[in-house]
Amino acid sequence: MTITEKDKDLMREAIRLSEESVMNGGGPFGAVIAKDGKVVAGASNSVTLQNDPTAHAEVSCIREACRQLGTFDLSGCTIYTSCEPCPMCLGAIYWAHLDAIFYANNRKDAADINFDDDFIYRELEKPMSERTVPIHPLLREEALRVFRLWDSKTDKTEY
Repeated sequence: MTITEKDKDLMREAIRLSEESVMNGGGPFGAVIAKDGKVVAGASNSVTLQNDPTAHAEVSCIREACRQLGTFDLSGCTIYTSCEPCPMCLGAIYWAHLDAIFYANNRKDAADINFDDDFIYRELEKPMSERTVPIHPLLREEALRVFRLWDSKTDKTEY
């Protein structure tokens, strides 16, 4: 893969957003989504500012890009993020169908400043019975009824 000067400029914007976030009381993370080399959305971490643990830069940026483009499918777009995405953000990136991810800092860098996203990556590798937060299956048969309803629906919007 060839890294272009445009890629570097877009990453610098994500890094600028992360710095701006720190200066405004947020976390040190920023993200930009681009389509055809043009910024569609940019966001920074606002977990503590909004009292929302899902307000990571990448998730907020995906939400804004979807609003701007009027779609839940960001195929054709690329995300530039100032740090390797945590598992939640990585999942959101995959669900949004972004074409590529560029990141600056890695998860070890984040752990070095007490953002231990790697903890969640390690948790996901464990069997459910060994995870820190207990997980309990409950009422599967009742819930499967709704899945069958969805599966038989002919006018659903697939995603």
